[in-house]
Amino acid sequence: MNMNQLETLLTISKTMSFRKAGEILNLTQPAVSAQIKSLEDEFGTILIDRNQPVTLTDSGKLFLEHAEKMLRIASDLKQRLSDLHLTPQGHIHIGTTTSIAMQILPRVLSYFQDQFPLIKTTIHSMTSSQIMTSVENSQIDIGITYLFEKNQALETSVLYYDTFELIVSTHHPLSRFAHLSIEKLRNIPFIMLSPETAGRRFVDQIFKSYDVTPHIVMELSSSEEVKRMVELNLGVAIISKLSVADELKHGTLKMVKVNELDITHPVGVVYKSGRYLNSAMQQFLRDLKGMPETQFLGSE
Repeated sequence: MNMNQLETLLTISKTMSFRKAGEILNLTQPAVSAQIKSLEDEFGTILIDRNQPVTLTDSGKLFLEHAEKMLRIASDLKQRLSDLHLTPQGHIHIGTTTSIAMQILPRVLSYFQDQFPLIKTTIHSMTSSQIMTSVENSQIDIGITYLFEKNQALETSVLYYDTFELIVSTHHPLSRFAHLSIEKLRNIPFIMLSPETAGRRFVDQIFKSYDVTPHIVMELSSSEEVKRMVELNLGVAIISKLSVADELKHGTLKMVKVNELDITHPVGVVYKSGRYLNSAMQQFLRDLKGMPETQFLGSE
């Protein structure tokens, strides 16, 4: 048995065709058939039902599960060996919230990719809770998120601090105020982030602690959507101050200070404790942790 035979079985399982598998692997159809026949002879079982359409037998399905594990181990080994000799390279899957992705990642990634062009990054947008779970389950490599939750299985490092602020349309009656107490928000129509987001959980806790029940007229999944609705004067919102930096600068939204919201929240990088960090991840984490806070808070 060799890795090429396992790759061939995996490709057939995806294409359900000896011919298509051969085209993908640059092999002739007889060569594909010979590889599968060799595996079947070695293990004394039929792996593929060759009737049309081609399907895996029960033995083939069980074999495929283990073949995928072996291929992942082989790929990991190649990466580790490569890391010993080559400059940082590899593929990093990064999970972050929509607002963080739009506010800080362009600055961070433009610098990083200029310095390390062999490293590829894929960005996955999700809520803070989903980021924590996905990092722990190794579905993503690194998370950049609000560090509201503690998890012993994860390593965290603070990058900068953010606050959540009340934002209103410049046409809203509250826009004439510089400061308000939370009591003044009892009957005001609110546009909220969805309940599973970290920002919404913080806002709910604040309102609950002051025995205020907000009048919620709309719930949306991202700060970008919330901002657009507030600009249309459909309600007010409490969201990340950094996420509205451009709108405040251009005068399409106004921030009204609410003393009870005056709490800073750490935003940081998250990765799984004890996992192998390839050269790409090591370099990315090293650079990210070494950046000054102004790199994240810049207004460009």
